Amino acid sequence: MRPTHLAAAIALATASLSFNAAAQTAPSAQDIAELKAQIAALQAQIQNLEERSDAQSEVNVAQAAVNEQMDDVSALRRLVNDTRISGRLYYDLTNINESNRGVKTDRSGFAFDIKRFYLGVDHKFNDRWSMNLTTDFQYSSAISSTEIYLKKAYIQYRYSDALVLRAGAADLPWVPFAENWYGMRYIENTIADRLKFGTSADWGIHAGGKLAGGSFEYAVAALNGNGYKNPSRSHGLDFEGRLSFSPTDRTVLGVGLYTGTLGRDKQTLPAVHTANRVNVMAAYMYGNTRLGVEYFRANNWNNVMTVATDSASGWSLWGSHGLNQNGVTLFARYDNSRTSRTLDPTLRDTYYNLGVEWPLAPGIKLATVYKHTEQRNALRTRNLQTDEFGVWGEFRF
Repeated sequence: MRPTHLAAAIALATASLSFNAAAQTAPSAQDIAELKAQIAALQAQIQNLEERSDAQSEVNVAQAAVNEQMDDVSALRRLVNDTRISGRLYYDLTNINESNRGVKTDRSGFAFDIKRFYLGVDHKFNDRWSMNLTTDFQYSSAISSTEIYLKKAYIQYRYSDALVLRAGAADLPWVPFAENWYGMRYIENTIADRLKFGTSADWGIHAGGKLAGGSFEYAVAALNGNGYKNPSRSHGLDFEGRLSFSPTDRTVLGVGLYTGTLGRDKQTLPAVHTANRVNVMAAYMYGNTRLGVEYFRANNWNNVMTVATDSASGWSLWGSHGLNQNGVTLFARYDNSRTSRTLDPTLRDTYYNLGVEWPLAPGIKLATVYKHTEQRNALRTRNLQTDEFGVWGEFRF
């Protein structure tokens, strides 16, 4: 019974008592005692219900506070579960012996270098929307300085496996694709990136996806053209694209195209030429065993603002093989390039490395490597030789 109902009952009993007193000149003492007892019982019930009502109110307030705390915990849990922090560190401890036309350069010597340190944050808003922020830190003993850049900073919309859109600084179609199949990025950049005929990320609008169950993969981008280190504006956009086909899960064939002015076409100083590049790659990967060959051809890459024209081309062959079940891997690579086919047709760049990689723990591996680089033309006006030996490492989480 609710307190209001009990109060009504008490009022009714009191009225009844008054009525009986008015109707009967001499109510019995027993009648009066019974009515008083009923009133007392009803008052006790009212007090009990009021106490229970107050207690229930306190419980409701406490429960509301708990619910609010649970909502906060759930929001924090969603934030933590939908956010991922990652990092990659490339470093080496090596000795370099470099000579230019027979004279040792200042790069010669023994030093520790942090080649790259990437710190990334990925956050997923829902099944469609996400974002990424990745910083790029570099220390080089050659220039005695540290540098920090935004390597990637983009918002992503995923419509399906066939269409993923990104806006901002993101991976470009070719270089990261080649690095993934090469598998030894912490040892050396792939050939186009190593010779500065390409880069791994830039600011722009990016699209990509997988078709035919993943057998075909495409990536296209409209870019500023300066690379991720320089987001400045130019007169027009550059374009890069890639199409790859995987006959099996272990093999791939890919072709890439680039065209533009590399961000150098300004309103007051227009570009003279358009740079373009073609890349082709075939690769095999199964476990620690990899084999691949990459070819590139670039026109006017370093001559966008000059009257003279030039071109470059080169190929790279790499391979690795696991020696045991613990992940110890023997690897080697050979690059041969002509970096100035028109202006200095005898100039060649030759690079090779040989090494052994072994994992120390999940995400941590070291490699002992020997590298040789040689840039030389027929007249010996360019004769640069570099030998490097030491330990390279990667730390990843």
